[in-house]
Amino acid sequence: MNAQPMTRRTALVTGASSGIGLELARLLGADGYDLVTVARRRDRLEQLADTLSMHPIRVHRFEKDLSVPQAASELWAELTRQGIAVDILINNAGTGVYGLFAEQDEDAVARMLQLNVTALTMLTRLALPGMLARRWGRILNVASLAAFQPGGPRMAAYYASKSYVLSFSKGLAAELRGTGVSVTALCPGPSPTGFEESAGAARTRLYRWVPSAGAPAVARAGHRALMRRSSVAVPGLTAKVFAFAGELPPRRIALEVNRFLLREV
Repeated sequence: MNAQPMTRRTALVTGASSGIGLELARLLGADGYDLVTVARRRDRLEQLADTLSMHPIRVHRFEKDLSVPQAASELWAELTRQGIAVDILINNAGTGVYGLFAEQDEDAVARMLQLNVTALTMLTRLALPGMLARRWGRILNVASLAAFQPGGPRMAAYYASKSYVLSFSKGLAAELRGTGVSVTALCPGPSPTGFEESAGAARTRLYRWVPSAGAPAVARAGHRALMRRSSVAVPGLTAKVFAFAGELPPRRIALEVNRFLLREV
């Protein structure tokens, strides 16, 4: 009797053109998953597709800015039109804004919240019905070590957005228990991915002094946690210590530590 062929599964990765998203796309491609890669830079998506050509997989590229309202819904409508079902969702795209909140550009703050919170939430909402119907799905939401902290002076809105991602992921993971669908929150510490430059925080004590893990190491930890269906992954010993310390009472101590670390050197 001939064995039935394994159903091909597809992974969607946002922010796939660089950093952690790029490394996760490479790992999932090596696993044999078809890919939907989403980012703003078409040239980088094409470069990624070229590097993945060694694997017998399909790579669908979507040039999309998910910080624009309704972009997540538009992306999903296009996937539906093309008949692409998503079995693994990697919500990696994110950004930050550094500086005194009263002086931060309001459009930059709005785009950050749209990307870090709204797009992540809506893509998860849109992916879930199909996963539940198939009784198989994996969701990885990239949060941050910041999610465990009581707040981040000069990055207050960013820290709050990542706290949302962690809380949302943990609550949804418990809600979905027993359905065949898992949710994992990946919470890396400072990592030289280019985020610190785009957020304007590269000169802070946090990024200058705190040991960091590279994007490949963070991606491997996230990939491992995703496949193990872990609810939370904090890569690296230093990050684990900071996560634990951030939740210890009195939390005002951690708040003062963050105020110190988030000042420029």
